[in-house]
Amino acid sequence: PARVRKPIRPGTAAIIMIECIIILAGAFILDLMLGDPVYRLHPVRLLGHLIGWLERFLFKVGLSGLTGGGLLFAGSILVAGSIFLAVAMLWHVFPAAGLLGFIFLVYSTIGFRDMANHALPVEAALVAGDMEKARGLLQRIVGRDVTLLDNAGISRAAVETVAENFVDGFLSILFWFSVGGLAAYAVGLPPAPVATGFAVIYRVTNTLDAMVGYRRPPYERFGTISARIDDLLNFIPARLSIPVIAISAAICRMNAVRSIKTGIRDRLNHVSPNAGHPESSIAGALGIRLGGPISYPGKIVEKPWMGEDINEIAPYHIHKTCLLIFCAGWVALLPVIFVFTILMVL
Repeated sequence: PARVRKPIRPGTAAIIMIECIIILAGAFILDLMLGDPVYRLHPVRLLGHLIGWLERFLFKVGLSGLTGGGLLFAGSILVAGSIFLAVAMLWHVFPAAGLLGFIFLVYSTIGFRDMANHALPVEAALVAGDMEKARGLLQRIVGRDVTLLDNAGISRAAVETVAENFVDGFLSILFWFSVGGLAAYAVGLPPAPVATGFAVIYRVTNTLDAMVGYRRPPYERFGTISARIDDLLNFIPARLSIPVIAISAAICRMNAVRSIKTGIRDRLNHVSPNAGHPESSIAGALGIRLGGPISYPGKIVEKPWMGEDINEIAPYHIHKTCLLIFCAGWVALLPVIFVFTILMVL
């Protein structure tokens, strides 16, 4: 017969902390092995279609301001939450099947290996001297105008994207999964579903920000709520990225001291309150400059520089950035698994 779960008392919550470890490790390993495969029913792809449909509907009925943006956010959370609750109910009645569902959900929220999968082909095209191919590959992962970028500009854009996506695509997921699991443990709730739910909420918010969180027509007000909540959810993970990247720089025999110094000094040299933290840290580790003037469709945005021009940026810095971020993923993951393990055996 199916095992029905009873409320978890604080004294027994640690017994099922192993589920958090299984979910986190399973999702991370799946991402390393498979990356983020493109298929029609991918949860984030379906979420994107839902957001697009809701956006068109709200604009059609005249709700293109803050109210419409709020309804878009609430509707997206509600639909994603309904899917999550279905998996949670499955877990409640059939624990093994539900656990697999949680692993799949968290795996679907992670974009760790994909950072390298998108950036390394750009490096390969640059090394082969195929600038047009490099620009085309880069355009898939950046919002800036790539048509006028030279070798250094393409390399810089790829490095910046990998750096920023380390927080958006991995570190923030890990952080909010951990917060959810530990908070549930503290109050005597089952950690696994709460941790997974926190990760799902973050991914919905980040996807909304990527689709409507722009400071240009027609999203100036419509995307404000999604953008501000995304900034809030990334606030702590972005700042944690500085020590994580510095430790990884030491492991990878890059300049860890300069990484943390540059991260602290230049972290706010960015229009985003969060993106400058990982970018400046990586700039310091590699001894390069990131940021500066960037061409977007229809305009050039003057941005401050991050880092120092010790080394002239080149395609091989893309590879070094991917190596650094790969190491940073493990540096961030292992302490979380260690904490969950300690709680499990207490």
